[in-house]
Amino acid sequence: MPNSKPNHTQSETISSVSHLCLICVSLHFLPTSATLRSDTESIFLLAGQSNMAGRGGVINNRWDRVVPPQSYPNPSIFRLNSKLRWVEAKEPLHIDIDTNHTCGIGPGMSFANTLLANEPVLGPIGLVPCAVGGTSISDWARGGLLYRRLVRRARAALRDGGTIQALIWYQGERDTLFREGALDYQRRLEKFFSDLRADLQSPMLPIIQVGIASGEGPYIETVRQAQLAIDLLNLKTIDAMGLPLESDHLHLTTSAQVTLGEKLAYAFLQFVPKQAQAVLPSQVQINSGSVLLINLCFTCFVVFSLITALLKRL
Repeated sequence: MPNSKPNHTQSETISSVSHLCLICVSLHFLPTSATLRSDTESIFLLAGQSNMAGRGGVINNRWDRVVPPQSYPNPSIFRLNSKLRWVEAKEPLHIDIDTNHTCGIGPGMSFANTLLANEPVLGPIGLVPCAVGGTSISDWARGGLLYRRLVRRARAALRDGGTIQALIWYQGERDTLFREGALDYQRRLEKFFSDLRADLQSPMLPIIQVGIASGEGPYIETVRQAQLAIDLLNLKTIDAMGLPLESDHLHLTTSAQVTLGEKLAYAFLQFVPKQAQAVLPSQVQINSGSVLLINLCFTCFVVFSLITALLKRL
């Protein structure tokens, strides 16, 4: 009479298949880079001149080192340093970028902290400082040093994943010096925005520019009107006019930079559809690798069931 119980070899076979199934299931739930995105997700380019680089708290070329709570470091905020590496973001953000000037508080940290306070799913946030004080719009033209560095840093920021969410632009004070430059400002700025979108292969890249509150010359209003006249899709303008200035009557104070950063953040949030905010990056995502593991687990289960049924008949 045949033995109705599985023999030793049969038991080993069942055990091996069981272990294989358990391994497949375990692999599916491992926090691999394919399923759990922990790298920088929302990337923002910060470009322009001194008020973007940050002069808040800088008096007579000395920074007072006072950092307001709105600009404190945050474990979910990083910056791309001059060596193209992600590091903890803290003020001054442009300390190793705008190296020929004394940097202080800028709008970047206040901007990022405000974003996370309102939409945590935007994190981790990566800030890419590129601003340099005293630069004119012609200095940022395609092919020039500043433009090439901006594009290079933007591309480097994407190496570990993430998406460039917007360009934050604050520039124009230098172009108030001469009438010709002020009158040609709108054309040059529109071309800069269009060139950057093209070179980053992001034709609808959101851009938030700051309307200048001060200038180095007499043509402040001419440049301001040029900024306000630009009519491009996905472009918003935040007016800095009226924000308090340092004693040099050129640079925003620390409190003004905090306020500006908050305004910039709320402006960006208008670009984010409410229905998309619940599924922004930084959440666990099901992708092709995960689907493959699920299919493998299902296959193991089917094979295990068939072998078990077959062995019971032996």
